Amino acid sequence: MFDLNLFHFKGQQSGEEVVVVIHRHWWNIVDHFLMIFLMMLFLIGSYTTLPALFPVLNENDFNAVFMFGESLFAMLVFLMFFLVWIDYYFDAWVITTRRVVNIEQKGLFSRDVSEVELDKIQDVTTEVTGVIPTFMNYGDVQIQTAGTQEKFLFRNVSDPYGIKDLLMRLQKEQKRSETEELRDIIHENNGEIG
Repeated sequence: MFDLNLFHFKGQQSGEEVVVVIHRHWWNIVDHFLMIFLMMLFLIGSYTTLPALFPVLNENDFNAVFMFGESLFAMLVFLMFFLVWIDYYFDAWVITTRRVVNIEQKGLFSRDVSEVELDKIQDVTTEVTGVIPTFMNYGDVQIQTAGTQEKFLFRNVSDPYGIKDLLMRLQKEQKRSETEELRDIIHENNGEIG
């Protein structure tokens, strides 16, 4: 595990500390890779069994077409693997002492980044649906905001209840520190007036 105090991101404000960086649960990528794994088994199986079943594929002309099809299918499988990994790795939610930053990768060359200040959060809801998510403790966390983007959705994240508790605790701490700062300002001004 790395030290979050060393983690910085573009647009980070001065005095703002990263509390946690969240990615989707590992089961999410395993679920996607299962289909790719089955496609790879099909690729290997067709490469080994089809020439034995159809000896005509061993002849030069047919073999070239067969190998071209196999290579094309292998490239498509690799491309799917790469896109799934990019989507998993670059989707992140950064919770800081002041805000929540949602970074969502969409394809290879498109990324949406949105943020919400902690004091704009109105409600935090968790949803864990299904047997596997219940046992593996992952699900969705939805943040209802007062800003222009009404909802933030953390999809398939680990420990959604812990994330909800963390957000609520950070929001309370921020309100308490703002109240203390306001109280200090009032005390300073009262001293100057009196």
